[in-house]
Amino acid sequence: MGKDKAFKSKINIKNKRASFDYLLFDAYTAGIVLTGTEIKSIRAGKASLVDTYCLIHHGEVWVKNMYVAHYEYGSYNQHMERRDRKLLLNRKEIRKLESAVKSPGFSIIPTLLFIDENGRAKLDIAVARGKKEYDKRETLKEKEDRRDIARQFKKSY
Repeated sequence: MGKDKAFKSKINIKNKRASFDYLLFDAYTAGIVLTGTEIKSIRAGKASLVDTYCLIHHGEVWVKNMYVAHYEYGSYNQHMERRDRKLLLNRKEIRKLESAVKSPGFSIIPTLLFIDENGRAKLDIAVARGKKEYDKRETLKEKEDRRDIARQFKKSY
């Protein structure tokens, strides 16, 4: 009995503000070092990527300010909700991220938290540069235009 090639995780926690506030460039998928009940909370969908960012410290990538709620059925040994969590990337990827972040205005932003086909939590991260106000307005206008075209297309059929 083989695994499906097109596995779709039920858990897809998105950072919805990432594509609105930042121009996203290179994307990577990283594993996360979790403790105790954190994986159970993530599998229950009790996590958030709002206001999260990544830092590189001593050759390791860390995600900061990621919220993982307390596990409802956990005992006294619960995890802290907002703690720094280490990301698992290989050295080559970390070096690429380091060189990209050295440029002024660039940062590493988490975009998606999901569970892979093996049941492990993974985090998609991207090298990003902040958008200016006029870029954000342009993005909203493009989104509205696409929505209007889709409506018109539906009406014609």
